Amino acid sequence: MKIIEVDHYDQMSQEAAKIISEAVCSNPRTVLGLATGGTPLGTYKYLARDHQLNQTSYTQVHTVNLDEYVGKAADHQQSYAYYMNTHLFKPVGIPHTQTHLPDGLAVNLKDEADRYNQTIQTLGGVDLQVLGIGKNGHIGFNEPGTSFDSETHLVHLTASTRKANATYFSTESDVPTQAITMGIATIMRASQILLLVSGIDKAEILYQCLFGEVDEQIPATILQTHPHVTVIADQEALTIVKEKSEA
Repeated sequence: MKIIEVDHYDQMSQEAAKIISEAVCSNPRTVLGLATGGTPLGTYKYLARDHQLNQTSYTQVHTVNLDEYVGKAADHQQSYAYYMNTHLFKPVGIPHTQTHLPDGLAVNLKDEADRYNQTIQTLGGVDLQVLGIGKNGHIGFNEPGTSFDSETHLVHLTASTRKANATYFSTESDVPTQAITMGIATIMRASQILLLVSGIDKAEILYQCLFGEVDEQIPATILQTHPHVTVIADQEALTIVKEKSEA
Protein backbone atom coordinates (compact mmCIF):
# COMPACT_ATOMS: atom_id res chain seq x y z
CA MET A 1 0.00 0.00 0.00
CA LYS A 2 1.45 3.34 -1.05
CA ILE A 3 0.71 6.37 1.13
CA ILE A 4 1.05 9.89 -0.27
CA GLU A 5 1.03 12.54 2.46
CA VAL A 6 -0.20 15.99 1.47
CA ASP A 7 -0.68 19.18 3.43
CA HIS A 8 -4.41 19.72 2.98
CA TYR A 9 -7.59 18.79 1.11
CA ASP A 10 -6.84 20.91 -1.95
CA GLN A 11 -3.45 19.29 -2.44
CA MET A 12 -5.06 15.86 -1.99
CA SER A 13 -7.50 16.75 -4.76
CA GLN A 14 -4.73 17.92 -7.08
CA GLU A 15 -2.69 14.75 -6.54
CA ALA A 16 -5.71 12.52 -7.12
CA ALA A 17 -6.65 14.37 -10.31
CA LYS A 18 -3.09 13.98 -11.57
CA ILE A 19 -3.16 10.20 -11.03
CA ILE A 20 -6.54 9.87 -12.74
CA SER A 21 -5.66 12.07 -15.72
CA GLU A 22 -2.36 10.23 -16.20
CA ALA A 23 -4.24 6.92 -16.19
CA VAL A 24 -6.61 8.21 -18.88
CA CYS A 25 -3.75 9.56 -21.00
CA SER A 26 -1.92 6.23 -20.67
CA ASN A 27 -5.02 4.22 -21.58
CA PRO A 28 -7.74 6.23 -23.36
CA ARG A 29 -10.18 3.33 -22.84
CA THR A 30 -9.74 3.34 -19.07
CA VAL A 31 -12.71 2.18 -16.97
CA LEU A 32 -12.95 4.54 -14.00
CA GLY A 33 -14.76 3.55 -10.82
CA LEU A 34 -16.05 6.72 -9.20
CA ALA A 35 -17.28 7.93 -5.84
CA THR A 36 -19.58 10.76 -4.78
CA GLY A 37 -19.95 12.90 -1.66
CA GLY A 38 -17.73 15.70 -0.43
CA THR A 39 -14.35 13.98 -0.61
CA PRO A 40 -13.93 13.69 -4.42
CA LEU A 41 -15.46 17.07 -5.31
CA GLY A 42 -12.10 18.82 -5.43
CA THR A 43 -10.64 16.01 -7.52
CA TYR A 44 -13.41 16.41 -10.08
CA LYS A 45 -12.87 20.17 -10.13
CA TYR A 46 -9.20 19.67 -11.00
CA LEU A 47 -10.02 17.07 -13.64
CA ALA A 48 -12.37 19.58 -15.28
CA ARG A 49 -9.65 22.23 -15.12
CA ASP A 50 -7.08 19.86 -16.64
CA HIS A 51 -9.53 19.02 -19.43
CA GLN A 52 -9.96 22.71 -20.23
CA LEU A 53 -6.24 23.54 -20.10
CA ASN A 54 -4.74 20.41 -21.64
CA GLN A 55 -7.63 18.97 -23.65
CA THR A 56 -7.30 15.60 -21.94
CA SER A 57 -9.76 13.43 -23.85
CA TYR A 58 -12.41 11.30 -22.13
CA THR A 59 -14.25 10.33 -25.30
CA GLN A 60 -13.34 6.64 -24.94
CA VAL A 61 -13.48 6.42 -21.15
CA HIS A 62 -16.20 4.40 -19.42
CA THR A 63 -17.24 5.06 -15.84
CA VAL A 64 -19.03 3.02 -13.20
CA ASN A 65 -20.16 4.57 -9.96
CA LEU A 66 -20.08 2.94 -6.56
CA ASP A 67 -23.73 3.46 -5.79
CA GLU A 68 -27.07 5.19 -6.30
CA TYR A 69 -29.98 6.00 -4.02
CA VAL A 70 -33.15 3.95 -4.40
CA GLY A 71 -36.11 6.13 -5.36
CA LYS A 72 -34.15 8.88 -7.10
CA ALA A 73 -34.42 9.40 -10.86
CA ALA A 74 -31.20 10.17 -12.72
CA ASP A 75 -32.30 13.78 -13.27
CA HIS A 76 -33.21 14.35 -9.61
CA GLN A 77 -30.89 16.93 -8.04
CA GLN A 78 -30.10 14.64 -5.12
CA SER A 79 -29.33 11.56 -7.18
CA TYR A 80 -25.75 10.51 -7.69
CA ALA A 81 -26.29 10.50 -11.44
CA TYR A 82 -27.12 14.23 -11.26
CA TYR A 83 -24.08 14.84 -9.05
CA MET A 84 -21.77 13.08 -11.50
CA ASN A 85 -23.24 14.79 -14.56
CA THR A 86 -22.83 18.17 -12.90
CA HIS A 87 -19.35 17.77 -11.43
CA LEU A 88 -17.55 15.50 -13.89
CA PHE A 89 -19.28 13.89 -16.84
CA LYS A 90 -20.40 17.06 -18.61
CA PRO A 91 -17.36 19.19 -17.65
CA VAL A 92 -14.88 16.69 -19.15
CA GLY A 93 -17.08 15.46 -22.00
CA ILE A 94 -17.62 11.79 -21.20
CA PRO A 95 -20.34 10.51 -23.57
CA HIS A 96 -23.54 9.81 -21.68
CA THR A 97 -23.75 6.25 -23.04
CA GLN A 98 -20.37 5.50 -21.43
CA THR A 99 -21.37 6.53 -17.91
CA HIS A 100 -22.93 3.83 -15.75
CA LEU A 101 -24.79 3.97 -12.45
CA PRO A 102 -27.40 1.71 -10.87
CA ASP A 103 -30.99 2.62 -11.72
CA GLY A 104 -32.57 3.89 -8.52
CA LEU A 105 -36.05 3.55 -10.03
CA ALA A 106 -35.71 -0.08 -11.09
CA VAL A 107 -38.81 -2.15 -10.36
CA ASN A 108 -36.82 -5.19 -9.23
CA LEU A 109 -33.87 -3.92 -7.20
CA LYS A 110 -32.15 -7.28 -6.86
CA ASP A 111 -32.27 -7.78 -10.62
CA GLU A 112 -30.90 -4.26 -11.06
CA ALA A 113 -27.99 -5.03 -8.75
CA ASP A 114 -27.25 -8.18 -10.76
CA ARG A 115 -27.53 -6.23 -14.03
CA TYR A 116 -25.11 -3.59 -12.79
CA ASN A 117 -22.62 -6.23 -11.69
CA GLN A 118 -22.85 -7.73 -15.18
CA THR A 119 -22.27 -4.31 -16.74
CA ILE A 120 -19.00 -3.98 -14.83
CA GLN A 121 -17.92 -7.45 -15.94
CA THR A 122 -18.85 -6.70 -19.57
CA LEU A 123 -16.63 -3.62 -19.47
CA GLY A 124 -13.74 -5.84 -18.42
CA GLY A 125 -13.73 -4.64 -14.81
CA VAL A 126 -12.57 -1.40 -13.25
CA ASP A 127 -9.06 -0.17 -14.04
CA LEU A 128 -8.91 2.58 -11.40
CA GLN A 129 -11.39 2.78 -8.51
CA VAL A 130 -11.71 6.00 -6.50
CA LEU A 131 -12.83 5.54 -2.89
CA GLY A 132 -13.54 7.61 0.16
CA ILE A 133 -14.00 6.15 3.63
CA GLY A 134 -16.78 6.59 6.15
CA LYS A 135 -16.10 7.30 9.82
CA ASN A 136 -17.20 3.74 10.60
CA GLY A 137 -14.97 2.29 7.89
CA HIS A 138 -17.58 1.82 5.19
CA ILE A 139 -16.54 1.87 1.54
CA GLY A 140 -19.27 2.49 -0.98
CA PHE A 141 -22.39 1.90 1.08
CA ASN A 142 -20.93 -1.30 2.54
CA GLU A 143 -21.53 -0.85 6.25
CA PRO A 144 -19.79 -2.69 9.11
CA GLY A 145 -20.67 -6.37 8.98
CA THR A 146 -20.96 -6.55 5.19
CA SER A 147 -19.42 -9.74 3.84
CA PHE A 148 -16.09 -9.34 2.10
CA ASP A 149 -17.57 -11.68 -0.56
CA SER A 150 -20.48 -9.33 -1.34
CA GLU A 151 -21.25 -8.40 -4.92
CA THR A 152 -23.36 -5.42 -6.02
CA HIS A 153 -26.42 -5.44 -3.79
CA LEU A 154 -29.30 -3.55 -2.19
CA VAL A 155 -28.48 -1.99 1.18
CA HIS A 156 -30.54 -0.42 3.94
CA LEU A 157 -28.68 2.70 5.00
CA THR A 158 -27.78 2.97 8.67
CA ALA A 159 -28.90 5.89 10.80
CA SER A 160 -25.31 7.16 11.03
CA THR A 161 -24.84 7.11 7.27
CA ARG A 162 -28.16 8.86 6.67
CA LYS A 163 -27.17 11.50 9.24
CA ALA A 164 -23.80 12.02 7.55
CA ASN A 165 -25.51 12.44 4.17
CA ALA A 166 -28.21 14.77 5.51
CA THR A 167 -26.06 17.78 4.63
CA TYR A 168 -27.10 17.23 1.00
CA PHE A 169 -30.83 17.22 1.81
CA SER A 170 -33.32 19.63 3.32
CA THR A 171 -33.84 17.40 6.35
CA GLU A 172 -32.47 14.09 7.55
CA SER A 173 -35.86 12.50 6.95
CA ASP A 174 -35.45 13.28 3.23
CA VAL A 175 -32.37 11.06 2.95
CA PRO A 176 -33.28 7.79 1.18
CA THR A 177 -33.30 4.67 3.31
CA GLN A 178 -31.94 2.34 0.63
CA ALA A 179 -29.27 2.30 -2.05
CA ILE A 180 -27.71 -0.06 -4.58
CA THR A 181 -23.98 -0.33 -4.03
CA MET A 182 -21.03 -2.19 -5.46
CA GLY A 183 -20.16 -4.95 -3.04
CA ILE A 184 -16.78 -5.32 -1.40
CA ALA A 185 -15.77 -8.17 -3.70
CA THR A 186 -16.82 -6.04 -6.68
CA ILE A 187 -14.65 -3.16 -5.48
CA MET A 188 -11.68 -5.40 -4.73
CA ARG A 189 -11.55 -6.68 -8.30
CA ALA A 190 -10.44 -3.22 -9.51
CA SER A 191 -6.90 -3.27 -10.90
CA GLN A 192 -5.94 -0.19 -8.90
CA ILE A 193 -7.60 1.57 -5.97
CA LEU A 194 -7.17 5.23 -5.04
CA LEU A 195 -8.31 6.01 -1.49
CA LEU A 196 -8.82 9.70 -0.64
CA VAL A 197 -8.89 10.74 3.03
CA SER A 198 -9.02 14.24 4.48
CA GLY A 199 -9.68 15.78 7.89
CA ILE A 200 -9.10 15.06 11.56
CA ASP A 201 -12.44 13.26 11.83
CA LYS A 202 -11.05 10.50 9.59
CA ALA A 203 -7.77 10.07 11.52
CA GLU A 204 -8.86 7.17 13.72
CA ILE A 205 -10.57 5.19 10.98
CA LEU A 206 -7.65 5.72 8.60
CA TYR A 207 -5.29 4.26 11.19
CA GLN A 208 -7.61 1.27 11.61
CA CYS A 209 -7.88 0.88 7.85
CA LEU A 210 -4.12 0.82 7.39
CA PHE A 211 -2.99 -1.10 10.45
CA GLY A 212 -5.99 -2.73 12.13
CA GLU A 213 -6.95 -6.37 11.90
CA VAL A 214 -8.72 -7.23 8.65
CA ASP A 215 -12.28 -7.49 9.90
CA GLU A 216 -15.71 -7.27 8.27
CA GLN A 217 -16.74 -4.94 11.11
CA ILE A 218 -14.38 -2.37 9.56
CA PRO A 219 -14.93 -2.92 5.82
CA ALA A 220 -12.05 -0.71 4.65
CA THR A 221 -9.50 -2.99 6.33
CA ILE A 222 -9.90 -5.36 3.37
CA LEU A 223 -7.91 -2.85 1.33
CA GLN A 224 -4.78 -4.11 3.11
CA THR A 225 -5.05 -7.26 1.01
CA HIS A 226 -5.28 -5.51 -2.37
CA PRO A 227 -2.03 -5.51 -4.38
CA HIS A 228 -2.30 -1.97 -5.74
CA VAL A 229 -3.74 0.64 -3.37
CA THR A 230 -2.64 4.26 -3.25
CA VAL A 231 -3.77 6.34 -0.27
CA ILE A 232 -3.70 10.11 -0.57
CA ALA A 233 -4.24 11.62 2.87
CA ASP A 234 -3.72 15.06 4.34
CA GLN A 235 -1.80 15.81 7.52
CA GLU A 236 -4.93 15.94 9.68
CA ALA A 237 -6.13 12.54 8.48
CA LEU A 238 -2.67 11.09 9.16
CA THR A 239 -2.44 12.49 12.69
CA ILE A 240 -2.87 9.18 14.52
CA VAL A 241 -0.82 7.21 11.99
CA LYS A 242 2.11 9.56 12.60
CA GLU A 243 1.62 9.58 16.38
CA LYS A 244 1.68 5.79 16.51
CA SER A 245 4.73 5.57 14.27
CA GLU A 246 6.65 7.99 16.47
CA ALA A 247 5.67 6.32 19.74
